[in-house]
Amino acid sequence: MQNDKEKSVGLLGAIAIGIGGMVGGGIFAVLGEAVSLADGATYMAFFIAGVVALFTAYSYSKLSVAYQNRGGTVVFIDNAFNHNLLSGSVNLMLWLSYLVTISLYATAFASYGATFFSESSYIKTVLIIVAILLPTWINLISASFVSESESIIVLIKVTLLILIIISGVSYVEPERISMQHWEAPISIITAGMIIFVAYEGFELISNAAEEIKEPHKNLPGSFYGSVVFVVLLYILISIVTVGVVPPEQLLEAKEYALAIAAKPALGQVGFTVVSVAALLSTFSAINATIYGNARLGFFLAKEGVLPKALSKEKKSIPNIGVIVTSFLSIVLASTIPLADIAIIASAGFLLIFSIVNISAYKLADDIGANKLVLLLAILLSSLALVTLLFHTYASNPKAVFVFFTFIVIAIVFELMYGRWVRGHFMQREYEV
Repeated sequence: MQNDKEKSVGLLGAIAIGIGGMVGGGIFAVLGEAVSLADGATYMAFFIAGVVALFTAYSYSKLSVAYQNRGGTVVFIDNAFNHNLLSGSVNLMLWLSYLVTISLYATAFASYGATFFSESSYIKTVLIIVAILLPTWINLISASFVSESESIIVLIKVTLLILIIISGVSYVEPERISMQHWEAPISIITAGMIIFVAYEGFELISNAAEEIKEPHKNLPGSFYGSVVFVVLLYILISIVTVGVVPPEQLLEAKEYALAIAAKPALGQVGFTVVSVAALLSTFSAINATIYGNARLGFFLAKEGVLPKALSKEKKSIPNIGVIVTSFLSIVLASTIPLADIAIIASAGFLLIFSIVNISAYKLADDIGANKLVLLLAILLSSLALVTLLFHTYASNPKAVFVFFTFIVIAIVFELMYGRWVRGHFMQREYEV
């Protein structure tokens, strides 16, 4: 483990990692989905999802301090379950969930990009492929460009969202966000769970734990600080969006709702600027997620969870992992609608975060965590997942079926690969 003098990331830098992970393509992709379910209570949906994220951040902060390892989520689950069938399957599910997230960002990129073209049945498919292939090329030739450019892009994204809030707040019609325009409580909660993927990303702080100065103070501060900031940002964005734009207009253009929200205050220029920013944001999110998932695949392949081919490198770049990640993401994005992808991605991360919360509870004495808070975290994340799946099944059983198919694939792969290739499930515990 590095001593503090060798570490390079302070509190603000760690908070930036968390904000950058969350304020990616998610808010651009799922805002319209939340509006379609919650209407005037969209901001409550973001608040509910934010509460689940905040309790899970407690687990991550305690685990990250105790296990400062770039493996992050993978290391936490393995230490709790000692790499059995469950942990191996969940680790693979994490890798698959990031594939779905890339697909979500690519579909959002295509939705905003299509606003610049005349209607065509092929333009979205072409844009999806471009949105994934170009970052693939960047990842294969210059990994440093990915990390160096992210801080600038994060600043642009957050600045733009704050600009939308400031310029649009005077146009908000309070009646549109009043309780008489709220949907039923179950719809509001379900909306919050569908858009939960917009909070996925704070866990990336744990992957940088080895580089963070004064980890006992700065790791918890960065988790809580980044989540609270993003919750407030999303609540304000949703208030402006729903309060400014008539609901029928939002529903008609829900795949690019944020661009529509900028129009009343900033006109067509605002629509264009937000659309361009959405393209930049979703593109950078794809770029960063391919970067991260290829390295997660590399890490898992080194530990024997995934095939050894994914552990091959060229100039310190896991090139096979980059190519496999991109190919599978294109297949998913080209075959699954945006609403379904959002549900599958949110369900995937709710499942993983529930298991991380359970891991923290199992390790509570070792990590110095409050068991009551961890029980609440387990309860909230588990209920959120059940609510999402139960309510979604009534209206969109196909998305639920695809989600469970992912789980079956993860379990069967781990069962067969563990038995036939590794010859065992148990592996060493990670050093901390």
